[in-house]
Amino acid sequence: MSPPAGRAARQNVRMRISARADYAVRAVLELAVRQGGDPVKAETVAAAQDIPHKFLEGILGDLRRAGVVDSRRGGGGGYRLARDAASITVADVIRAVDGPIVSVRGERPTGLSYTGTAQPLLPLWIALRANVRRILEGVTVADIAADALPDPVKELAAEPAAWENP
Repeated sequence: MSPPAGRAARQNVRMRISARADYAVRAVLELAVRQGGDPVKAETVAAAQDIPHKFLEGILGDLRRAGVVDSRRGGGGGYRLARDAASITVADVIRAVDGPIVSVRGERPTGLSYTGTAQPLLPLWIALRANVRRILEGVTVADIAADALPDPVKELAAEPAAWENP
């Protein structure tokens, strides 16, 4: 038996921020506000942000491989941002730990094709991806650390409908 049409549509496209992405953004933010001092130990970040330490270690490894953070071993070791917080976007962090930001059935929208009456879906998914990217690529870690989100983001968040659960 097939799921109802509305349910099938909800299963195909989701804008979902994973726990991994949320933790990664919080960890990078924690490093940003501590930037300039000694490297920060993973245990310190985990405690400050209430992130499971072992889970955070894997996330920090992904962030290091993506060039978002640097690490140093040893007693004075730890993590720090690999570049200035103003040059690291939220999209950079999410891509480092989760891959593509918007996917449809696990595929990038640009890799899809539809036929017949479903053809208009493709530009819709592309537009959705473009809009999400515009927001996440337009907000840097420095913006969040300074509690200075860009005005378009503040305006969207200020809309009452943004806070409703449909």
